[in-house]
Amino acid sequence: MLGQTTGALRHRDFRLLWLGESVSQTGSAATKVMLPLIAVTTLNVDSFTMGLLNAAAWVPWLVIGLPAGAWIDRVRRRPVMIGCNMASAALLFWTMAAAWLDVLTVGQLLAVAVLSGAANVFFVAAYSAYIPSLLPPDELTDGNAKLQMSESAAYVVAPGAGGALAQAGGAVVGFLADGLTFLLSAALLTRIRSRESPVAKSPRGERALGREIREGIRFLAGDPYLRTILVCDAGMNLFLAGTQSVEIVFLSRTVGLSGGVIGALVAAASIGGVLGAMLSPWLARTAGTARAVLLCAFCGGPFGLLIPLTSDGLGLLAFLAGEFCLTACIVAGNVVIVSFRQSYCPPGMLGRVSSSIRFLMYGTLPVGSLLGGALGGALGDRDALWVLYLGNALCALFLLRGPLRTGRALPVSTG
Repeated sequence: MLGQTTGALRHRDFRLLWLGESVSQTGSAATKVMLPLIAVTTLNVDSFTMGLLNAAAWVPWLVIGLPAGAWIDRVRRRPVMIGCNMASAALLFWTMAAAWLDVLTVGQLLAVAVLSGAANVFFVAAYSAYIPSLLPPDELTDGNAKLQMSESAAYVVAPGAGGALAQAGGAVVGFLADGLTFLLSAALLTRIRSRESPVAKSPRGERALGREIREGIRFLAGDPYLRTILVCDAGMNLFLAGTQSVEIVFLSRTVGLSGGVIGALVAAASIGGVLGAMLSPWLARTAGTARAVLLCAFCGGPFGLLIPLTSDGLGLLAFLAGEFCLTACIVAGNVVIVSFRQSYCPPGMLGRVSSSIRFLMYGTLPVGSLLGGALGGALGDRDALWVLYLGNALCALFLLRGPLRTGRALPVSTG
């Protein structure tokens, strides 16, 4: 029973946030499998066009990522999150209407990807800065682990449905379902009672906004812990974004799998994310937060090299093992890193620092998506995956150039 829960779920308002995100992530997970399959099977796109579609969702981070973070530090976060959920729902309903009228085009998908990506920029900036207002510092790791666990569980449950919908031509139903999840998430956010801390008064105007952006960048660039982790994560994101451009095309065309089988494979492999989220608090306590980050980075990358070995039949085990272990390490590392950042950064800087980090991390995604599409076209899907997963594994070496290698635990706060 909820009344007997311990940890982060003891807090009613966190439960509402967690439930809303769980529902929304389930719908989004189905769409992330369904959308590329529709693009491949209905619109007949090639690897490069798939790269463009993947890149489009991340381009807004390059354009508005930094000012969004500075602006979020000036306003209350919950109304921003509600508005972003409503905008995302409207965009999905628009796409649903185009699919229903049989006028859906690649250009429309690109437009929706860019606009929904812009909404996601503001939502994520507000979301990361909002969680510490709902939980005490000693429960942030547990709260982030539960949020990551829900997101990973969504990728277990939803991709099979997404693949089946795409195979059956159910784009209309899929977009409708995802849009409704955003509406439900917005409704749950409106029920949160906790009052946010008063927003610090900041000078208005573009010049003041620019100064606040520079303060966040200077704080990030001057801190050896944040800087080292960021360089490693940005490099990994670059190569993993490339794999996303190629992987569905590889499984569909090179390996010869149906949409339903692809969805089932993605769902089964995503159980690794659930396991990683479950184990992350224990790993942080047992090994120490610094060593946990190193373990996740160095252990996860090599498993990705199993994925290009995938073939039909028993060869599918290579995909399952590689994706399962890689996802487990990525999710566990992310929980530890995000919890560290939320407890380490000053509250008045958290929006700016988080958005500066995501500006660089997510800014690599459109580049990586285009790189993956280009490599897929030039080398073929399988050889492109070899190059991309090798690059991802080598990025862990960046962590050896910073202070993480010398200590057991990451510091708790800057002050």
